[in-house]
Order: sequence, then C-alpha cells, then structure tokens
Amino acid sequence: MPLSVKQTIIVVLVAAVCTFLTRVIPFAIFGGKKEVPKFIKYLGDILPMAIIGVLIIYCLGGITTGDINIIAPQLICVALTAVIHIWKRNTLLSIAVGTVSYMVLIHYFFI
Repeated sequence: MPLSVKQTIIVVLVAAVCTFLTRVIPFAIFGGKKEVPKFIKYLGDILPMAIIGVLIIYCLGGITTGDINIIAPQLICVALTAVIHIWKRNTLLSIAVGTVSYMVLIHYFFI
C-alpha cells in the first residue's frame, strides 16, 4: 500500500532528524579539546576491515549455486576490491569500485 504525501513527508523528516543526530552526537560528546578515548580510536581502526569482511561473507553467500554467471563476477570483484584496498588504503573507494564493477559485470558481461 503506497504512502500518502503526509506519511512520506513524516518519514523523510524522521530520517533527516535521525541522520542529523548521528552526525552531531559524536561532535557533542568528543568535540572541543576532549581527548577521544582509546577504545573509540581502536574501533575507528578496526571497524573498516570488519565491515569489509562482513560484506565479503554476505556477497559470497550465493556462491554455492555453481552457476559461472554468478560465481565469476563475484570472485573478480572481490579480487578487484582487495587490490584497490591494498593499493590505495581507502575503504570507501574499495567498496565503490567493487560495487560498480560488479554491477557493470552482471549487466553487460555475465547476463
């Protein structure tokens, strides 16, 4: 059932407020001259690699089907993502290159 205009506006406003708060709260807690706790620094160092690990497990979940049109683009893009990450050490770039290359491969080469 589609949302009414009023419901859509409410959903967008709630999403905007939540997004704004998630951006402001860290600055409110750790802003100014306060020292960032070691645990938070540790999370900042370790979470990007943990997120990539979870993405790899999630993305390769369907690899048991045995269809080359599914397996090949996944393995190619995992390798490409790893190479880009090792080369540039930029998590967002690695994920973006892997995602875009996967979309290109499954739409134009592995149909």
